[in-house]
Amino acid sequence: MIADVANLMNLAPKYGLYIDGKWVPASDGKTFTTYCPATGEKLAECAAATKEDVDAAVKAAQKAFPAWAQTPVEERAKILNKIADAIEANAPRLAMIEAMDKGAPIRETTFIDIPQAYGQFRHFAQLIAGEEDVLVTSVPGTYALQIREPLGVIGQIVPWNFSLMIGSWKIAPALAAGNTIVFKPSSATSLSTLIFAEIIADILPPGVFNVVTGSGSKTGQFILDHPGINKLSFTGSTEIGYTVAKAAAEKIIPATLELGGKSPGIYFDDCNREKALEGVQLGILFNQGQVCAACSRVFIQDTMYDEFVPQIVEKFKRINMGLPWDMNTQMASVIDETQCNKILGYIEGAKKEGAKILCGGKRRMDGEFAKGFYIEPTIIEGTNDMTCAREEIFGPVVVIMKFHTEEEVIAMANDNEYGLCGGVWTQNINRALRVAKAVQSGRIWVNCSTSCANGIAFGGYKKSGLGREISRSALDYYTQVKAIEISMYEGLTPFYTQ
Repeated sequence: MIADVANLMNLAPKYGLYIDGKWVPASDGKTFTTYCPATGEKLAECAAATKEDVDAAVKAAQKAFPAWAQTPVEERAKILNKIADAIEANAPRLAMIEAMDKGAPIRETTFIDIPQAYGQFRHFAQLIAGEEDVLVTSVPGTYALQIREPLGVIGQIVPWNFSLMIGSWKIAPALAAGNTIVFKPSSATSLSTLIFAEIIADILPPGVFNVVTGSGSKTGQFILDHPGINKLSFTGSTEIGYTVAKAAAEKIIPATLELGGKSPGIYFDDCNREKALEGVQLGILFNQGQVCAACSRVFIQDTMYDEFVPQIVEKFKRINMGLPWDMNTQMASVIDETQCNKILGYIEGAKKEGAKILCGGKRRMDGEFAKGFYIEPTIIEGTNDMTCAREEIFGPVVVIMKFHTEEEVIAMANDNEYGLCGGVWTQNINRALRVAKAVQSGRIWVNCSTSCANGIAFGGYKKSGLGREISRSALDYYTQVKAIEISMYEGLTPFYTQ
């Protein structure tokens, strides 16, 4: 079936690098193969960018920067809107490619990933259209202008779980601010970015947006090391985040880091049970749990625990697993065998630490699942000090725990090195606000889960990262402030003449 889908989507068997508005092979001719994780079948051959290729991309971006930075804001806004229109016009194709590439249900890529992508470009087009420089007149006889200017060439690296969506979080504000880009998608999921480059090729001037594909350890490292990069933006694991932060520090350039998470979902006994059940499910099973923001630790108040937990188990058992391109599929494949084995390893480790597996915990290999990497929705009953509750599993695995008081659960939620997101479920608005303020996370959902609406800042506390994306503040991270002070006196100021 995958071959039929590939033909339908008109996927080419081989993709080059997109540099300076042209498609070129890797300088040494080497490629790598991408596979559909749902079936194990080959999708495409992609160019493996060398150090020379990355250098060519950076030079193209440097050459294009002056003209793009000086493009009037109104014109840049129009171009961003054209990009949004192009994504929306190609939405069915892009949604299918994302589903095939990462093994996620097409219902998710259709209704979440692609709309989020074109929405980001429209959002930042609107923001820059209303931007104004600041005039300060606090000193008598003196005026000062505070203006924001682009940084230059931005090196952007995104993970495999949401290539186009997370890519849009980075590309849209960087272009809006007047920067040029060297972009690297994950080697596991490069196709949607390459198709994106195809569909906007006639919209952006050559060199403004460049795509280099390849492994993180080689192509990604070439970007980190290149002296022509003026800012790094990375989404991925905290472990790799250290490497990116070090590379930025050595060059004294800014970096935006959106890293790992082990987010808490807190359920008080006065919550709306039906909505809360959906919240637990969505919080961990969206994209097979391969979501940095996933609420993978669930704290349930003891007064409802015995009644609520069996309901969660029953809901997880009813999840419809299937092939990604079936619109009825709720959960599909994890990204590859390595990730599959890592997730199963955490489950086995939890058993050894004394945790109880309430449902799932196994890989499915029956029928249509035989060649893919499918893991059953898994619930672990454990404690907050267990490895499964402290480390990011990045799979459809939730750890549930019991708490008694508000103060106790706040302490439990904060007892972790991550601080990306969290959720609070209660009908008591005062308690909701108290807990939301007390939990050490960059984003807290109240009676909802895993939402990343345009315009609302996304980013983490602690080891979950630095900087913010999606919102107006993202523009601040892609610009630098220049102050121009103007004296109205013809001679020296009164300070010198007194």
